Formats: sequence, C-alpha cells, structure tokens
Amino acid sequence: MVRAANLFSTEQLNMTQLTAINLAKTLTIVLLLGYAFWFGINDFRQIIYLCLHISYCLWWLLEQWFYPPRARQIFQDPINTGTLIFTLLITGAFYSLPGYLAFANPEPISLTTVAIALPTYIFGTLINASADIQKLTAKHLGEKLVKDNIWRFSRNINYFGDLLRYLSFSIVSGSLWSYSLPGLIILTYLYLMSKKEKSMSEKYADFSEYKQSSAYFIPFIW
Repeated sequence: MVRAANLFSTEQLNMTQLTAINLAKTLTIVLLLGYAFWFGINDFRQIIYLCLHISYCLWWLLEQWFYPPRARQIFQDPINTGTLIFTLLITGAFYSLPGYLAFANPEPISLTTVAIALPTYIFGTLINASADIQKLTAKHLGEKLVKDNIWRFSRNINYFGDLLRYLSFSIVSGSLWSYSLPGLIILTYLYLMSKKEKSMSEKYADFSEYKQSSAYFIPFIW
C-alpha cells in the first residue's frame, strides 16, 4: 500500500504548476459559493467577502488571458500527482478558510472593519498588479534588474501587495483563526524571498547597490 501511494504521489502529469494553481483558484470559488449556499447570506460581511475573494480569483484567471507573456513566464515547471493534490488542498481549500469563517460568523460587520478591509484590499491589489506589470514590461523591453518606480520601495513589493490582499480577507472574516492564512503566506514568502535574494545577488552586479537603497519586504520598515 505504501509503495502504491509513493508511486501515486510521484506520477508525472502533463500539467504545469500554473495549471494546478488555476484549478485551485477555481476550487476556491466553488467552495466560497458552497459556503454561501450552506450558510446563506446573513449580513454584508458575507457579501463583501464574496465580492473581494471571488473577484481576486477571477482576476488571477483573466490576467493570464490579458497578458499571455506573463502566463508563459510563471510556474511553468511540470508537476506530479502529489503536487497537484497538495496545491488543491492548500491553495484551493485552505485559502478559502477566511471565507468559511466569514460565513460562520454571526456578528454583523462594523463600518470600522469595512473601512479598514476595503482600502487594504484595494491598495494590496494595485501594488501587486502594478509591480507585476512593470516587471513584465521591463523584461519585455530587455531590461535586467528592475529597481525603479514601485520596485524602488521594496525588493519584494509584489509579495507585499499580495499579503495585504489576503490580510483584507482575514479582516472581513472577523475571526482570529483566519489569520493563519496570511501567516502561512508570510512563511512561504520568507522562504521564496531568501532564495530570490541569493539568486539576484549572483545574477546582477548592481544588486548590492539596490539592496542598500530598498526595503527587503515592507516599504520604509523592513
């Protein structure tokens, strides 16, 4: 049985990481709609949550249609069955946790919570999208190290914007348990950023100068 499980988990699929993530985003949408059907809509908390999280998932899918070169550049490594299942469980199911908690929360959402959550989502989305589009455009034009405009504030400004977006989901949910999702994302990004720093220092001669003039992750702070 163990041997069969090992074979199952390492079986190569005709699928890239990006396809697995797309399937996971679709699963998140399905789960959120399922929570809406199961719990019902009892407050603006649930309406706001659905609008924010589903719009983000749809944007992720549409962005690849709007910017085909970006889709060809990211997450193109082939995956096996185990990686697909892991991606669906984490990026699909676990990422919907704040949504589940938002629907399970019987307390009406306050105007203060809305006033904090919406700007966090909007600015996070704008930061993330601006950073990605600038880097995509710069690479298309043949530039090497992208370190100006929005990238001058942080060497990982795209990750910072994405984190703000997920924090907004947790804020809307109104549950402390939902912050386990941005917590996991922070840990993941810390690992990715450490690898990125090492790679860029070896690849670009002017990275050291860029490192001295920019924040590591959070602009003006760290």
